[in-house]
Amino acid sequence: MSTILLEVATPDKGDVYKNGINMLITRSIVGELGILPKHARLLTELVPHAMRIKEGGSEKQLFISGGFMEVTPDKITILADAAENPEDIDVERAKSAYKRAEERLSKKNPDIDIDRAEAALARAKARLLVKGVPIP
Repeated sequence: MSTILLEVATPDKGDVYKNGINMLITRSIVGELGILPKHARLLTELVPHAMRIKEGGSEKQLFISGGFMEVTPDKITILADAAENPEDIDVERAKSAYKRAEERLSKKNPDIDIDRAEAALARAKARLLVKGVPIP
């Protein structure tokens, strides 16, 4: 089975993931995308989500907080604001962030930055999904 190189990097951690994979399922601003080896060139913005990586018959998830993805026929490069492997995610912190964001959104306070609260909720939800934790 053919592979495509996936590189995921962040400003803080540098390379978070670098390996040949069989398929990537990711979420961009236009929807979900499946990337296979020899994919057409593509440049897109990513949204917070639980990215799925298929490699050698197994599947792994990686938290992506947003960023940009460039695809060439033989390489996928993701420059993410933040990216975390499942073992690096603090579940209690993610649950707290989820609860705080939900509370902010439910108050309908005009002083609340709705976009910021929605983004925090999306990041917390994606982290919990990567860990396989039910959403509160």
